[in-house]
Parts: sequence; structure tokens; C-alpha cells
Amino acid sequence: MNKIEHIGIAVKSLEISNEVFAKILNTLPYKSEEVISEGVNTSFFKMGDSKIELLEATKADSPIAKFIEKKGEGIHHIAFDVSDILSEMERLKNEGFVLLNTEPKKGADNKLVCFLHPKSSNGVLIELCQEIK
Repeated sequence: MNKIEHIGIAVKSLEISNEVFAKILNTLPYKSEEVISEGVNTSFFKMGDSKIELLEATKADSPIAKFIEKKGEGIHHIAFDVSDILSEMERLKNEGFVLLNTEPKKGADNKLVCFLHPKSSNGVLIELCQEIK
């Protein structure tokens, strides 16, 4: 693992939350995009080498909508940048972690992603991210 790539925060309203985080971080989001496969709209704030990702559900059955319904708004996941997502997935699987997907999938911000089940990582949803080159 190279660094913390981003911290994902589930929000009810991207419009309202963009304003809140712009004030907190004293900068505007540099990017927004929809990830149709995950049912979310996202926006990203740059913080040095790391980022904050805000996630708003676009459909009621999306993982973010379910998260907010169960836990409310707040930190959803921590993402780590990796150089080789396939080897990291294999390594972590061999270490006994439960992967939520068997193959990397396309995520936001030009990344291949894979998630670790929070039950195998002390209640924290972990995302592995590799930039698509």
C-alpha cells in the first residue's frame, strides 16, 4: 500500500455537503462524476497527497443509500492507493480478508477498485485503488 488515496464520506445532498466541505477545507471540489454501476454521484476535494470523496446516492437501493439509512451520514470508507491491485487482492485474500468483489471494477476518479468486507477489517470498509493507465 502506497498511501491513503481518499476518505469516502456518505452524504444525503452533494450540493449542501460540497458547500460545507468547501468552507471547512477552504477550497472547491476539483471534480464531480456519476458512477452509474454504484448508484452514486461523487465529488472530490484535494488535500495534499490525499482526497476527500463525497458520495450521494442516486437510487434508493444503492450501497450509499443503504448505508445512510442504517448509519446516517458520515465516513463510509478509507481507500488506499496500490500499485498492483490484483496482487494486493490475492495477498489480502491469503491473509484471510473477505473481498467484496472477485475482480477489480471501474470506480470513480479513473481507478480500478476492490473492497474488503468490514467484518474482516475491524468494522472499516477498506477500498483498494489503482489508477487506470
